[in-house]
Amino acid sequence: MNDNINFRKMINSDREEVLNMMRVFYDSPAVLSTPKDSVLERDFDDCVGECPFVTGFIIENNNETIGYMMTAMCYSTEYGGICIWLEDLYIKPEFRHLGAGSEALVFIEEYFPEAVRFKLEVETENEKAVNCYRKNGYGISPYFQMTKEID
Repeated sequence: MNDNINFRKMINSDREEVLNMMRVFYDSPAVLSTPKDSVLERDFDDCVGECPFVTGFIIENNNETIGYMMTAMCYSTEYGGICIWLEDLYIKPEFRHLGAGSEALVFIEEYFPEAVRFKLEVETENEKAVNCYRKNGYGISPYFQMTKEID
């Protein structure tokens, strides 16, 4: 555990830095789509606003922003309770391998003690992330996920 890493909720003054990190994240091979800037802006606004379904967090090391994460809340009828999706977990490249990813996973479990399930998506080619998630108790879901996007 790295005592220098901490987490806090996003606030309006984080906007520029978070949007920059989001752009890097969504332009990377870690995700399949490249959303418009307006989508990222709406995501940030919902994280710092009144939307009850999404929460944004800043990851800091010695009070310096090193990354962000966003979680979304839903209900799982299969597990009978709140499900937390880890939508985004981004750590700046120069701060990777400090344990912040593992600590982020522990943090969200502590932050959402009422949750009965935690979910995330990861590209199978992102071996470092897959290994981090496995090390923290995540396994591959046997479900085949389908989606439909509405513009």
